Amino acid sequence: MDHTEENVDIKNFETASGVGISVSPEEIEKVVEKIIASHKEELLEKRYTFNMGILMAAARSELPWTDGNNGLMEEVVFKILDLLGPKDSSNNQKAAKTKVKEKKKEATSSETEIPKEEEPRTITSMMKRLNFHKPGENYKTDGYVITPNTMNLLKKHLEETKGQVRTRFPPEPNGILHIGHAKAVNINFGYAEAHGGLCILRYDDTNPEKEEEKYFNEILEMVRWLGYEPAMISHSSDYFDQLYEYACNLIKKDLAYVCHQKQEELKGFNPPPSPWRNRPVEESLQLFQDMKNGKIGEGEATLRMKVTLEEGKQDPVAYRIKFLPHHRTGNKWCIYPTYDFTHCLCDSIENITHSLCTKEFQSRRSSYYWLCNALDIYCPVQWEYGRLNMNYTVISKRKILKLISEGIIRDWDDPRLFTLTALRRRGVPAEAIQKFCVELGVTGAQSIVDPQMLEAHVRDVLNNTAPRTMAIVEPLKVRISLPCKTPIVIDVPDFPADPSRGHHKVTFSDVIYIDQSDFREILPNNQYKRLTIGQPVGLRHAGYVISVTEVIKDGNNQIIEVQTIGTPVAVSKRPKAFIHWVSEPVTCEVRLYERLFNHKNPEDAKEVPGGFITDCNPNSLQCFKNAMVDKYVIGAKVYDKFQFERVGFFSVDPDSTPDKLVFNQTVSLKEDAGKE
Repeated sequence: MDHTEENVDIKNFETASGVGISVSPEEIEKVVEKIIASHKEELLEKRYTFNMGILMAAARSELPWTDGNNGLMEEVVFKILDLLGPKDSSNNQKAAKTKVKEKKKEATSSETEIPKEEEPRTITSMMKRLNFHKPGENYKTDGYVITPNTMNLLKKHLEETKGQVRTRFPPEPNGILHIGHAKAVNINFGYAEAHGGLCILRYDDTNPEKEEEKYFNEILEMVRWLGYEPAMISHSSDYFDQLYEYACNLIKKDLAYVCHQKQEELKGFNPPPSPWRNRPVEESLQLFQDMKNGKIGEGEATLRMKVTLEEGKQDPVAYRIKFLPHHRTGNKWCIYPTYDFTHCLCDSIENITHSLCTKEFQSRRSSYYWLCNALDIYCPVQWEYGRLNMNYTVISKRKILKLISEGIIRDWDDPRLFTLTALRRRGVPAEAIQKFCVELGVTGAQSIVDPQMLEAHVRDVLNNTAPRTMAIVEPLKVRISLPCKTPIVIDVPDFPADPSRGHHKVTFSDVIYIDQSDFREILPNNQYKRLTIGQPVGLRHAGYVISVTEVIKDGNNQIIEVQTIGTPVAVSKRPKAFIHWVSEPVTCEVRLYERLFNHKNPEDAKEVPGGFITDCNPNSLQCFKNAMVDKYVIGAKVYDKFQFERVGFFSVDPDSTPDKLVFNQTVSLKEDAGKE
């Protein structure tokens, strides 16, 4: 100790030692992205034979106060998986072996080429490729905390589960599921299904202030609509008694205490430390019982855990007082557990093997592991994946309710929203949402995508599943002089690309209706190929070409009828275009939709300084109450889907009545922009 200095600058010393420095998941992600980008070419060449230690060393060099326990290793793994895709058997071969194979090119390619896995086409196939731990091997995952009793607890866990994969989907019943939840549903249910396991639907019903019965029902309905059936339906409230006992045990271990700091004092990243942190165990235990028995007022006390979260936040709240009846337990409780306390303990009680959640919960993983280990109970493994966000929409309950109260949308299932009930009402097939989730994959990167990405999958699915029919959004009457007797009944294929899948009957007579946009008195430009005076047009499926002989107008100079002469296609000069039509139709209502918001991020104050309400598109909904559709669709049921030829894909809306069908436009046709 001869070389010690008497005057040490404590502040500089602590800074150099990393005292007080916390590294957020966002900072880790940014650094890892930069490092992988600098080695991208070599990674793509060597794939999984690349020395990953180089990446970890570089990351630790830039983030000296972080380690594998706070998600650094996992972030590197996620980014590598995102760049290279799943590992296959070819990745285990050394570069030297690859060179030897290249020298044997004289042999047949099937013998020498390294087989490439096809891209995953289903949720199940994608989930089978995830490199998660096997049940009971929790201790092999990065950052998992091992205690002296861990192996005994895992052994008991395996005895109870028989080695079965168990996941859970734990929504809060305070709103409708949205497109982001669809990813979570597919990942949790899909992973269990892919590995012969089970998935539990657990309602996280710990806040009676915000929960409503209708949300419970609609959440289950949406899970089933997406194609999944929960192995069990549970509620966090099922375990309130056990959670209370856990809380008491935590106090007895001096790992929790009753605090009287107000909510306002606890706000922010660095609130003042609690002066009650070191109060006697017996005192906290008595006060906690008083909280339970309603002897302490709301907001006057909380139970806090003695733990520091990864981002530096200290002593999260475990219980708070709320004098509100619970939808299931009534007035039995006036204290309710928080997410940080409830989530991991319910996972443990239900023997969850893989606690799969979005990446914003990564910072809570340390408290998840700490709490299970503090109580000496089975500790599941938490895995995080990137959250899904969609451009041109809002998903928060408060903002959707604001849109409803302002009369901009009707309800949670308004087809312009991206709630799951809204997507179903619009006609989006659940299969398309699954394919969309497969394309997104499972990585640590947050996804912010445009609606077109989902719409592309919607078109692909509906193109193969929605039978064709003809409908006119804005009708114009056309009378045809024909060389034959009418009406004629025509057989039209439901799916023109595969006529074997069925036909429907269409009536063709001397009076038809076409869309107003398919007729112009005067040729507007050389690109216009439809009906004008002097330019005939063909009628789809009818086998006739019509030419204008007279245009009839009313007193306001508005066209009310176009008179034409019809000639068979076989004896006519081929027209420039064929248009759709209806004859002897039924009246219906057609609703066309555009984006609800004008900007990608309507919540961005820089892009939309007036707030998201001011960004609403006034033309996002157009209703055509006197549209016409072929009578073939009479009897269609709610959510039945059709392709209106040359218009788009449509779905029967719940507003339909026996007397009048209502159709929602799901998506336009790909070639819609080139309709000329």
